[in-house]
Amino acid sequence: MHEMSLAEGIRTVIEDSARVNGFDHVKKVRVEIGKFAGVEKPALEFAFDVVMRGSVAEGAILEMIDLPGKAMCYDCAKEVEIEHRLDLCPICGGGKLMPSGGDEMRIKDLEVN
Repeated sequence: MHEMSLAEGIRTVIEDSARVNGFDHVKKVRVEIGKFAGVEKPALEFAFDVVMRGSVAEGAILEMIDLPGKAMCYDCAKEVEIEHRLDLCPICGGGKLMPSGGDEMRIKDLEVN
């Protein structure tokens, strides 16, 4: 379950930010997750609750924001949104697509006290 290590990474970022910025409680953590990131959201939510115990983010709400899958179509030279990595171009029907987004995961922001 790599979601546990993802949650631990989020905790590290939050604790570092708390030290630098001087806050002592996080109410909400907003995380952007790409369609192709391979993150199981229920598992991440569970891991987040467990890992944040005893930290400045204990009891914080985890809000997950979905980011679309994107690809560059070499047939029509457009960047397009795709549902699956092997989809055809929704504009021209071409099959020469290079994924260009949707595999990222990042903390968007924190709501703190």
